[in-house]
Amino acid sequence: MQKLTNKEEEIMHILWKLKKAFVKEIQAEITEDQPHYNTLSTIVRNLEEKGFVAHNAFGNTHQYYPIVTLEAYSKKYMKTAIDNYFNSSYKNMVSFFAKEEKISADELREILEMIENPKDKK
Repeated sequence: MQKLTNKEEEIMHILWKLKKAFVKEIQAEITEDQPHYNTLSTIVRNLEEKGFVAHNAFGNTHQYYPIVTLEAYSKKYMKTAIDNYFNSSYKNMVSFFAKEEKISADELREILEMIENPKDKK
């Protein structure tokens, strides 16, 4: 699985949210730096070539849908981020967010509860 560009990730998040969409529907969801229709169409076709999306044809129009799940992509690239930025340590990652005050003591207790009682995990 290849790492996506920021714009490709943005488009994939839209497709994960919408489940299936035509290029015009994807374009309507982009609020900042909206690409031209043809540019967006090219990006979506590139995502198809990379194996992230597929399409159903309706005449000359294509409706795209994701074939890689958000969960599968997140799992792959969260591990890469933790390896690259936190020396492969989940402890270092959690410590970083605690120091930056991005995670509360209550949230840490919830995480500890999930670790101690794995049967309660989804």
